[in-house]
Amino acid sequence: MRFHREQFLELLLFGSCERQMFCELFGPLVGLDKEWREQGATPEELDMTGFDWDYVPYVECGGQTGLLGAPVTIYEDAETLVQRDALGRTLELCKATATVPLPLDFPVKTADDWLRFKPLFEFSEERIDWRAVETARERQREGVLVVGRIPGGWDIARELMGEEVAATAYYEQPELMHDILNTIGSTAVRVFERVTETLTIDQLFVHEDLAGKSGPLVGPKQVREFIKPYYRRVWNLLSNRGTRLFNLDSDGNLTAVIEPFLECGVNAMHPMEPAAGMDIVAVRKQYGSRLALLGGIDKHVLRRSKEEIRRELEYKMQPLMQQGGTVFGLDHRIPNGTPLENYRYYVTLGRELLGLPPLDGRGKGWGRMGF
Repeated sequence: MRFHREQFLELLLFGSCERQMFCELFGPLVGLDKEWREQGATPEELDMTGFDWDYVPYVECGGQTGLLGAPVTIYEDAETLVQRDALGRTLELCKATATVPLPLDFPVKTADDWLRFKPLFEFSEERIDWRAVETARERQREGVLVVGRIPGGWDIARELMGEEVAATAYYEQPELMHDILNTIGSTAVRVFERVTETLTIDQLFVHEDLAGKSGPLVGPKQVREFIKPYYRRVWNLLSNRGTRLFNLDSDGNLTAVIEPFLECGVNAMHPMEPAAGMDIVAVRKQYGSRLALLGGIDKHVLRRSKEEIRRELEYKMQPLMQQGGTVFGLDHRIPNGTPLENYRYYVTLGRELLGLPPLDGRGKGWGRMGF
């Protein structure tokens, strides 16, 4: 089912909602389609529309706050794609296993290095596509969610420096970290000041991916000292101009930094990864209506027994979690090795537990919800 933007906002903000939302956040991993085809999947199941997933269509707001310019391909064959981006980094993608290219090098190690690239992150008029802003206004009137994006407070440092240098820079080069975040914060504010003169942004989105199974790569102190001033500058502006959701995307175990991020203005998080120790029921019990949650269902359980799938869903879809503020879905892409029969069972059982009608073949809903 397609959700109207107001339905989505009401659900995530614990307002009035007619029904719960059951979605596929990201879709299948590379290669799963071949496995399912051999197991008799229909074309509609392979393109995900056959499961009639809930979704909200979204459109970009027309303002660009991060690095400008698309990567340029320098080599490609059947197995590998190699690109170079505006920072001069070499990016490599293994087509058989991945959808996102990984950088092989990083240009910034010192403040002097950063000064060479700083102009790429400063404000310029080309950051605003007024035609896209007008398109967003038109589509918003049709019920489409308008999304504005900012670079992650951790993620931008990782992209510039790599994880090791970025993590130590909080201690060894704090002035550099503050300057990076002050620069991108100033740019985001100037972009959104202009855009929101004529358009209300529904959701502010930030990609961080700052945690693993053992916890986050930045602690509460770093979030409050470095990231919070940046986030608050942007969120204070947008929330005063009607933006209602601030959605943070990070894999891994975020337990130690949930409270500091709430102080930053964040009020939604995904995908809440169980394999890293995230439990959406425990998070809901602790934070209540302060934090909306998307995802949270263990993707790995789909490769186990139907009894284990039932236990996972009955726990995650318990009545407490059906009172708003939750978009039920897997915690990331559907993993390879997931039997099609198990996935069908997961969809059928989930709909039953949420009181949704059985699939009848007429609904064809599907839209990536991982933003």
